[in-house]
Amino acid sequence: QVQLVESGGGLVQAGDSLRLSCAASGRTFSNYDMAWFRQTPGKERELVATINWSGSLTYYTDSMKGRVTISRDNGKKTVDLQMNSLKPEDTAVYYCAAMVSGGYRYWGQGTQVTVSS
Repeated sequence: QVQLVESGGGLVQAGDSLRLSCAASGRTFSNYDMAWFRQTPGKERELVATINWSGSLTYYTDSMKGRVTISRDNGKKTVDLQMNSLKPEDTAVYYCAAMVSGGYRYWGQGTQVTVSS
């Protein structure tokens, strides 16, 4: 089992950068593929980026490709999301999640990102 805690959200202006971090507890963090999702009120949770257990494979949603970078440090049990050139439409609650047996089973509580125009 793993517990996830996100941090790094906040209020920024359009064009700014923000780095989100997800800290994990549990001994098997390096076994999990990880992901960042985001959600705005009234909308379904949207996948933003994924990274495999070793960090060798990443995926980015088209809407954020070129503006975000996902990375992980298995020794520190963290997965980060660097976001650049933020837009107002990036405003959302951002969640990290751990994949188990093909599904995202473990979730953090989320961190709010607000981008003002």
